[in-house]
Amino acid sequence: MRGGDLRRLGRVDDDEGQLALLDDRLRSESGGGFAHRRLASEADPEELAEVLGEPGHPLWARELAAFRLGLAGDGRAFEPLVLLLNHRDPPRCASAAYALSRLGDPRTGRAAAALATNELRVGYALHPVRLLVALRAPEAVPALVTVLERRLASDRDPHREVALACVEGLGGLGDPRGRPVLERALASGRESLAAAAGAALQALGDTPGEERT
Repeated sequence: MRGGDLRRLGRVDDDEGQLALLDDRLRSESGGGFAHRRLASEADPEELAEVLGEPGHPLWARELAAFRLGLAGDGRAFEPLVLLLNHRDPPRCASAAYALSRLGDPRTGRAAAALATNELRVGYALHPVRLLVALRAPEAVPALVTVLERRLASDRDPHREVALACVEGLGGLGDPRGRPVLERALASGRESLAAAAGAALQALGDTPGEERT
């Protein structure tokens, strides 16, 4: 569960760097007081779990507690991190994706696939898609194919970044089940998407424009 390319989940791909990025972002949101400093560095796992289990704690505190527990491989972080993975604020999604990649919970792939394929929340599907690819989860290819097929169904689909992440992810996963939808993306007439689909098909062993024999 910890393999794959995690660089797309954040600007830094080590635990200390990711925690520093999160701490910096939440410092202004929290006011940077004692409670923030304690949760960021001093609180033990039980204290962090209490923040997640007790009502009334602000979102920044829950995010910080869940992130640190996720890095520690503590399963109590799973559900809070999944909720953050589909948050309307992209930085929260990114930090949750990183923590879930470190948590190593076997439920992560199924949860990320469910979020990625929820058409009502497709505007927030980018980080679930990237997490599926980074983990190389068994659910990744079927989920990415489903999401990409939906994006290609309309010439005016606004979720171009999600579509591009699916194309790049299918190329990176190298699974031939992605070939039909990648061929549709290649023929879509959408310049950046078609270029990415061509590269993805080459990764699958195809030469765009030539028939397979």
